[in-house]
Amino acid sequence: MILVWLIVVLMVGGLLAWLSQRWSERLPRWIALAVVLIDFILTLWMWGDNLGMADANSPWLIRLERPWIPQFGVSLSFALDGLSLLMLLLTFFLGLLAVLISWREITSRVGFFHFNLLWVLAGITGVFLTMDLFLFYFFWEVMLIPMYFLIGIWGHANRNYAAYKFFLFTQASGLLMLLAILGLYFLHGNATGIYTFGYFGLLDTPMTIQAERLVMFGFLAAFLVKLPVVPFHSWLPDAHSEAPTAGSVILAGLLLKTGAYGLLRFVLPLFPIAAQEFAPWGMLLGVVGILYGAMLAYSQTDLKRLVAYTSVSHMGFVVLGVFAFNAWALQGVVMQMITHGLSTGALFIISGFLYQRLHTRDINRMGGFWAPAPRMGVIALVFVMASLGLPGLGNFIAEFLTLVGAWQANPTLTVLAACGLVLATAYSLWLMQRVFLGPVQPSILLPDLNPREMLIAVPLVLLILWLGLNPQPILNTAQPAINQQLKAYQAPPTAPQVAGQQATLPVASADSLALRKL
Repeated sequence: MILVWLIVVLMVGGLLAWLSQRWSERLPRWIALAVVLIDFILTLWMWGDNLGMADANSPWLIRLERPWIPQFGVSLSFALDGLSLLMLLLTFFLGLLAVLISWREITSRVGFFHFNLLWVLAGITGVFLTMDLFLFYFFWEVMLIPMYFLIGIWGHANRNYAAYKFFLFTQASGLLMLLAILGLYFLHGNATGIYTFGYFGLLDTPMTIQAERLVMFGFLAAFLVKLPVVPFHSWLPDAHSEAPTAGSVILAGLLLKTGAYGLLRFVLPLFPIAAQEFAPWGMLLGVVGILYGAMLAYSQTDLKRLVAYTSVSHMGFVVLGVFAFNAWALQGVVMQMITHGLSTGALFIISGFLYQRLHTRDINRMGGFWAPAPRMGVIALVFVMASLGLPGLGNFIAEFLTLVGAWQANPTLTVLAACGLVLATAYSLWLMQRVFLGPVQPSILLPDLNPREMLIAVPLVLLILWLGLNPQPILNTAQPAINQQLKAYQAPPTAPQVAGQQATLPVASADSLALRKL
């Protein structure tokens, strides 16, 4: 039941935060902080308690199955493996930072703000835990509506336009996924006589290749828009630039990861044949996103839009790795999901700190900030270097593993993707030069980070360093789940093994052995 409580605590806490505003404007902040901290501590306890207990044959650490609407095949099905556990740790850590960031920034309708913030986190948590496709779609919508309010009420000047655009893109693609879920439900029922929305029951559903393609593209529509993948990315820069800082952190660090998680959890295992057919196109879309996002990032003068386009570029590595179909690439995808959440979230936090002080995001009006704010400059330098993939920081491990795995699938596209690292170096150094170095702006008095802001920034720095210097705990946690996802792509033996003849390891198993030596 602990998996259900992770969601219930957030939802109840959101209601309490909303209602408590009538007594005090500070009370919602403390309630939100306490609620997210409770979930974070519980998730850390589960990680420590289950670390190393899963294996390749049974990656699931916790499972909960309860009938809910049995006549329609709907159940309360929740499960936790290494992949979802890592995503929960990222969710609650960034959730804590989002509450702390909003402590001084949000001054109106504080209770309703924290209600929406906690319900967004509840929806994301449900997406990472539920194994019933009916419930999955429910939580997919739960995280959408509160984010619409976060952008539309507490955003900047063009917040209404950005909120509507975000809602239309994600809602339209989500409805296509709903149709695909219903299609899979009826295909499985017609083939087996059992109508169910359960993930484990829907695995290996008998269907024609034409039906598999159609159903898979319904899921792809929702996940590729949420990542986002070019050309479905245009909602992202507007949403990021107009959202409050906490909204940008949640959007970049968590909501985009639900799209990547959906590809790993649903598209690969449920549609193995159609996914392999789509793989060359998926890798091509990933490379286009890497190069296109990097070039657009270099051309921006709005600081938040620049960071938003870096997300488009970095998420291209996720798509590239997912459709490479080997353990190296998928380990890189998991690392990229975590490190991108930390590094890009940190860059949005830095841009929020600057906006609070300058009331502008125009890079042309910045410069020379290192001298008056050296602490901010050092922290910004760490995450700018992480964004360009400096060895010793977590992003390097993610991109290295992804490119090594992608090389085994398509060397040409891997070379093009590697060119994106050169472009990342260009826009990252350009950002650092224009904002923190160069000529000093004499008319601007820029205070350095205060203790609350240092409390937000320093853990991010320590985590990105730890992931770069010691990634093995993360790789070990994710490995059983990744091996499970690749089982559908391991060719079964064609003949009994002859006595004395050495068996050939499947690709995923060989990669897993190599990862143990990493």
